[in-house]
Amino acid sequence: MIQNKTRIESIESAVLDVLEAVGEDPTREGLVGTPNRVARMYGELLSGYNVDPTELLNGALFDVEHEQMVIVTNIEFQSLCEHHMLPFTGLAHVAYVPDNKVVGLSKIPRIVDMYARRLQIQERMTKQIAETVSTLVEPLGVGVILTGSHMCSTIRGVRKQHSLMTTNFMTGSLRSDSLLRSEFLTQIQIDKQ
Repeated sequence: MIQNKTRIESIESAVLDVLEAVGEDPTREGLVGTPNRVARMYGELLSGYNVDPTELLNGALFDVEHEQMVIVTNIEFQSLCEHHMLPFTGLAHVAYVPDNKVVGLSKIPRIVDMYARRLQIQERMTKQIAETVSTLVEPLGVGVILTGSHMCSTIRGVRKQHSLMTTNFMTGSLRSDSLLRSEFLTQIQIDKQ
């Protein structure tokens, strides 16, 4: 959350300017509290800037003799496109092949949220998630697939309501071993049913 009072006041002032620029009266009943609400909303939607990945892990890395792929599917995310500041939402699927260490289950969705709660493009977010899991967990390989619906192309621009974007980023054994990658992709399809 944006905690700094100066930042909140700055956003409130900018929202007032926008309201006036589009021809609205910021003093009318329905808009009186809007600048503050918008400032608090951005604090929530962009809270990922305030998260340290190492602190997020909080020691939840465990020595375990597990050599098979670990997959967390259907992780819902909401983000803001950095080009128009409009929402994009979707599902993330994250897999890793442990090298004698596994990470606490809740940490994978938290890593997704950390990057989703920033101004983003989906391609970068996919890579950031994969690289962070790789750095923190040190697995033999990581795979991340994101599928998102972007309001910048559904409510403006081309206005294609059902278009989805899919991005992926693979490292290590998930990149080099086609059987592992295929197992990951198959599991995602099973979990969608």
